[in-house]
Amino acid sequence: MTPNSLVKVTGGAPLSGRYAVQGSKNIALHLYAAAMLTETPVTLNNAPAIVDTGVCVRILQHTGMGADFDGDTFTTGPAAQTCPVIHPAIGHHVCTTAVLAAAVLARTGIVSFPYPGGDAFCPRLIDRHLAAMQAAGEDVITSDSGVRVFTGTHGVRPFTVDVNTPYGPSLGATVTAMLLASRAEGTSLITSPSIEPEVSETARFLSERGVGVTFDADSLTVTGTTFIPGTTFIPGGTFTVAGDRIEAVTVVMAAAATNGTVTLDGISLSDLPDALTTTLGSVGLTLTGTTEGQPLEAVDVTSGPFAAIEPRPDPTPACPPTSPPQLAALLSDSDTGRADHVGPCGRDAGSAPRRCRMWRGVPARTRRPSDRFASQTPRPLAVRAGSRDQLAYPRISLFPRWLICGALFYEALTSLSACPPLRPGPAPQRRSPDGAAAE
Repeated sequence: MTPNSLVKVTGGAPLSGRYAVQGSKNIALHLYAAAMLTETPVTLNNAPAIVDTGVCVRILQHTGMGADFDGDTFTTGPAAQTCPVIHPAIGHHVCTTAVLAAAVLARTGIVSFPYPGGDAFCPRLIDRHLAAMQAAGEDVITSDSGVRVFTGTHGVRPFTVDVNTPYGPSLGATVTAMLLASRAEGTSLITSPSIEPEVSETARFLSERGVGVTFDADSLTVTGTTFIPGTTFIPGGTFTVAGDRIEAVTVVMAAAATNGTVTLDGISLSDLPDALTTTLGSVGLTLTGTTEGQPLEAVDVTSGPFAAIEPRPDPTPACPPTSPPQLAALLSDSDTGRADHVGPCGRDAGSAPRRCRMWRGVPARTRRPSDRFASQTPRPLAVRAGSRDQLAYPRISLFPRWLICGALFYEALTSLSACPPLRPGPAPQRRSPDGAAAE
């Protein structure tokens, strides 16, 4: 397909059959960063064949690591000498730039990286990422072009950081803090962590390699491998990327909307959060796990009469962030009717409908004035990607700024000799459901 291609959809028939769900993009992007911490090769099976995977291959190669992707398997090898730079040209094409930088920082004690990009349809704040880096003992210097961070000779220290934001726990900052803590000589505490699958799968990857990771009611503790008896480094190995729940849920709703039944290959019920399966069950969808001799578990989906629900954006959302539009379309055929499951917007009793003003997704007239500031504490960092209007943590600690900049500049010059020249790489092909490469 090309950017000008058109997709023609002809309805009127149930959507039934088998569908191969590829590996989760968001989980894979964080695992690519976690793989940079290992001292032996890593093999990630079921990696998604998307543009971001090809971009991450080039980013890892630029840091000196061996990295390759064959359409399904992502492999890495440790670097003989690490270049502490996330390439500014290609690093801006993914949203996990700060997470990748955290892995480099944990290994080398210094990193330079651009602000995140990717599908930047809205500003991507990295203040909680930088807060984790500062909590670990790093000096952070921001500019219009990017961020430079270095630890000096002491390395990453055990730390405590809060990764909550006005919009809920930061998924990416939780992973950034975990990667930094994995190399710290002690136990670090992450409060108000995200518990999304991207976090839990990265935690499982690290835990299987000797890092101590423990989830509590409202916190996450991470003990670095150098502090665990009998463990001196993070080994590599093989790991399978979980199926993409957003892709799976979209296919599930499409099948349900057409009164069809579908079997999803490449994903299991354990890959779907409990809140999500509960929500789908409340709607009227039945998900059943099965193996049927397949290499990966499959999920059978059938649907009954639809029922109205009102999912809310909790820390573990009852519906993936990009799936509410599909759910709303599916429930437009609900037996309870639109007015019951969508609810009136800007309608007063006995009056005609009127246009509704929204504030961050909430009708303005129904929002309490205190909601805007609820459960917030002062933040020392608020860096908006690509913006000149940046509020940064004071850049001078115990030393003059010129001394910090000079030390960083000298260390960068001595480290850049390890950076290989950037070579263009082929874009990965997107696989079709039958496994063949699609043009």
